[in-house]
Amino acid sequence: MCSALSVSNSTPDPKPEAPSFDAKTFLAGLTEAPGVYRMLDGQGRVLYVGKAKNLKKRVSSYFQKTGHSPRIGLMLQQVAQVEITATRSEAEALILENTLIKKLAPKYNILFRDDKSYPYIRLSGDEFPQLAYHRGGFERHSRYFGPFPNGLAVREAIQLLQKTFLLRTCENAVFAHRSRPCLMHQIKRCKAPCVGLVSAEEYGRDVHMAEMFLRGRHGEVIQGLTERMQVAADQLQFETAAALRDQVRALQAVLHRQYVSSTREEDVDILAVASLRGELCINLAMVRGGLHLGDRAFFPRDAVGDADPAEALVAFISQHYLEHPPPPRLVVGLDVAEECATVFEGKKVAVLLPRNEMERAWLLMAEKNAELAATARGQASSRAGERMEALRAALELAEPPQRIECFDISHTMGEGTVASCVVCVDGTMKNGEYRRFNITGITPGDDYAAMRQALERRYGKVAAGEGVAPDLILIDGGKGQHRMAREVLEELGLDHLRSIGIAKGEERRPGLETLFVSGRPEPLQLAPDHAGFHLIQEIRDEAHRFAITGHRARRAKARGHSALEEMAGIGPARRRKLLAHFGGLDGVRSATVEDICRVEGISRKLAEEIYRQLH
Repeated sequence: MCSALSVSNSTPDPKPEAPSFDAKTFLAGLTEAPGVYRMLDGQGRVLYVGKAKNLKKRVSSYFQKTGHSPRIGLMLQQVAQVEITATRSEAEALILENTLIKKLAPKYNILFRDDKSYPYIRLSGDEFPQLAYHRGGFERHSRYFGPFPNGLAVREAIQLLQKTFLLRTCENAVFAHRSRPCLMHQIKRCKAPCVGLVSAEEYGRDVHMAEMFLRGRHGEVIQGLTERMQVAADQLQFETAAALRDQVRALQAVLHRQYVSSTREEDVDILAVASLRGELCINLAMVRGGLHLGDRAFFPRDAVGDADPAEALVAFISQHYLEHPPPPRLVVGLDVAEECATVFEGKKVAVLLPRNEMERAWLLMAEKNAELAATARGQASSRAGERMEALRAALELAEPPQRIECFDISHTMGEGTVASCVVCVDGTMKNGEYRRFNITGITPGDDYAAMRQALERRYGKVAAGEGVAPDLILIDGGKGQHRMAREVLEELGLDHLRSIGIAKGEERRPGLETLFVSGRPEPLQLAPDHAGFHLIQEIRDEAHRFAITGHRARRAKARGHSALEEMAGIGPARRRKLLAHFGGLDGVRSATVEDICRVEGISRKLAEEIYRQLH
């Protein structure tokens, strides 16, 4: 439980650009307890949040020492008020600090993106477990292996396990209704447990070997396969022996391909920092079971000025490992063990500089990848700036539009209508701010009504003083759609927002689109190689992709749960027979009454009722 204590200067200067702060008086009464401090400007906005083992010493260091970094120096010029919250321990202060940083997003804190979801490999708890890619929460009866730094590393591991142990990857709905082996069995990627071509005992043995390999026990797996191969050869079962030999070779080839594989089957995270031309990057590489799984680059969100690399590394470690379980060792390029001691209080986690040639090789590779990521981000930022300026000039705006939102509608003949809203900030897509709207209560296929509903739901909040208003709105539609969008904005009192309707060109060919711009009497057509036009196309295409993905998911959910399951006279047995006979729900939909009658247990009367309800 935190003990809250708010202390501030009683007479702050009302001018935010030149605040006056009596540091001497404030520090004289400051507690030496651990806790969190918040620095505010003259308008009460939080500039910085920090934690301290001793609040008096830590806060005093800002006002009694010199030689601060440009970022901290700029912040101190704006401080008009300091608030503190005393806590019972430094560990408590750490948790509170991270909560406040993520909630308040202070301008001068080094805040990294909140990437909560890492991909995992999942083995389901079925009789014949499914091998699958997984993100999100864990199910009780499944086993999970990871985390992996990115989706590519997971898919490569799944492909290896498929090729080596021939485990199924199909969904349970497909598995339960197979009547013959699928393509994966034909290309020797699955033993087809769905049709009984492998016993539960043998399949379970393969699952156990795959699980051992995922846990890093590579030597035991290869030794076990080698022993089974020898037994099969001694019993003159040469085809079985050859298959086991191929499994051993596949696993050994993967181990040999690892540029930096450890002789010990250990779990380690490697953290490297790179700062190039104002771009700061933390690169996190993961070693699990002695195998290097790849890496992932992180960039500070809204960093101001040149951040100190050690400070950025400590900020990343304290934020990242409060959300994700750490491995026993972190290999870092900067000595920050003392600063990170509180983060791992009560846990057996060591934060160390490289100790041997292997760890130096890991760190060197991580540092190189951090530099490459920082360089690529800098180039992308420069390109984004050029495109934003080109768009500003084309639209004759006073400033480049920093925040652009784009809307699109997707449906199949009025079924499962979904509207998408994607967001581009400073020329970069912000996936975390995307939104989808399930459209209801309209005439199926009425795109105008669907767009109106999406715009009202999105900008109704802005009109009520909630949310962020964009600088530019893109509507994937022609003149009519754009006119309707302007009507909605006027009704909401937001007619000052600029907008563009994007009409598809002749034969829907890219590069021939016509732009209907608010405030312009005539449509605008930019050259196909115009940099600003490329930005509009990219945002529009992303909105289209996001809408289609949402529509397909909504349509599949509706079709998969309501069509047969809620139909009178169709129980589980008949439903399985129908799906197996026609290869799925789409096949049942396209079947005639006579086709449905031929399914065992389906009378003509029932077939007519099925056909009627499906159509």
